[in-house]
Formats: sequence, structure tokens, C-alpha cells
Amino acid sequence: MPLNYHHLRYFWAVAHDGNLTRTAERLNLSQSALSSQIRQLEDRLGQQLFDRRGRQLHLTEAGRIALDHADTIFSTGQQLVATLQEGGARRQALRVGAQATLSRNFQISFLRPVLGRADVEVILRSGSPTEVLVGLSTLNLDVALMNREPARDDLAPYVTHRLAEQRVGLVGTPARLDPARPLADLLAEQPVILPTAESTVRAAFDALVARLGLRPQIVAEVDDMAMMRLLAREDAGLALVPPIVVQEELATGRLVEAREHLRISESFFAVTLERRFPNPLVAELISAMSGQRPGSSTL
Repeated sequence: MPLNYHHLRYFWAVAHDGNLTRTAERLNLSQSALSSQIRQLEDRLGQQLFDRRGRQLHLTEAGRIALDHADTIFSTGQQLVATLQEGGARRQALRVGAQATLSRNFQISFLRPVLGRADVEVILRSGSPTEVLVGLSTLNLDVALMNREPARDDLAPYVTHRLAEQRVGLVGTPARLDPARPLADLLAEQPVILPTAESTVRAAFDALVARLGLRPQIVAEVDDMAMMRLLAREDAGLALVPPIVVQEELATGRLVEAREHLRISESFFAVTLERRFPNPLVAELISAMSGQRPGSSTL
């Protein structure tokens, strides 16, 4: 007996609402009719999908699995309509997920070709690497912007596009940083503001100071470039950031950069999923971004 997708859609709606009464009102159904639809789905699957605790519904383990599949099924349906609808929508949606710690300058650079276009609506969401990859795998996102490559396997057929690379420098106020001083002296004498341990830039920095035989004083570990910029401006220490993040401060002299290069860089990736009907805007943006030279100041 084939699966009844009407039953699945009712389950999907209730699972996201978490409240049978509210869902029934929204769908203009009686609670008994909605409950009957869900029971028929449970009978078909041979599993209980909800634990009923008073007026609240809680997903069982089988319910969570069913919801994951329902999310994929109905998201795919929405994508199919948007892709194949005759004439297309007047405004095409572009759903972008970005790692929360990713450079805002890079995000704007990636999106610039479609910003201001009357026929494109950009929906930008940020989150942890896991969150943006989940959004990609459930087809709620068209592309994920990250600074590291995700693992690929048969269950997660990600396609990773390396877009750009920018160098990382050591910056601070003129009172704290003499650009001409050797890097080893600066790191030995001044406190530093660093990315958090899971950052690829931090890993490269840790390897650098290990080679130099140094143990720098860390005054802050920050997962947000904008906050690192503010801490550097407040003279909390020397910040390990791409110079483009503090380009205005460097231009005005509020901050200066060490002349000796760290030989550390940060890479940027656009991650997509193998799809039969991909959003064509994604290919346009990846092509435009890939045409830029690594280290471009637009990042």
C-alpha cells in the first residue's frame, strides 16, 4: 500500500507546530479529523510518531526520523514548483547559509552580482557549520558559505567550490605595534586576540608560535571578526585578522599592521548539494567569484 502524502503533510504541519489544536485551526480542520489522519499514517508506518502528554505533542524517535524525511520531501516539492513553473516567478529566491563567523566582506562580495536586482530576493541565514549544512541537505538552502571544506560521503553528496583566499595579518594600535619590529618580538611582548580553537586560522597560528618557541599571552579568543576588530581598536592587544577586516582603520592610521607576514591565509568555500534542479543563480555567483584573483581586496 503506497504512502498517503496527505497524511504525511498533516503530520509535518503538526510536528512543526507542536500543538494539535493550533494546527487544526490553521488548516481549518477539526481536531478529531486531524488526529485521525495522523493515526492512519502511524498505522501505515507501523510506528507511533508522537508521545501525547496532555495537550502537548512530542516526537518519538520514529517521529523525528519521519519529520526529517517529510522536510526533505516537501522542500523538494517547493523547489520543483519554483524551478519548473511556466514562466517562473517574477522574483527568484536565493537562499544562502553562511557560517556565523565568516567575514561579512566575503559574504557581500559573493552576493554583490545579485544585490539590488529587482528579480532576485536574497534570504541570508547564518549559523554553525553543522546548521548550515543541515539546511543545505534538507534543501532549505541553495548554497552554504564556509571557511573549511565539509566531509563528503554518499549520504552527504556535497560539492565544494574553492572561491578565494585572503592573507591574515597581525594588527594593533600604533601605541602597541611598531610595524618594523620582528614578528617574534611582537608576539613575545604583546598580548594577542585570537580566533577560537576550532578555526583553521588559529591552528596555523598555533603551529607558527610553536615553531618560534613562543607562548604568547592570549587576552581574548573570539569567534566573530567584527568583535576582534573592536577589541583591536580598544587596544586590548594585537589581533590576528585578515587586513581587509580592518581596512578602514588601517587607512586612517587608527590601526597598523606588522610588516613581517605571518604566512597564514584563510580560504573561502561555497558548498552546494548535488541536485537535479539546482538554483541557477548559484552557478552565476560561483562563476563570478571564481573569476576574482585570490587575495582580492574585495573580500
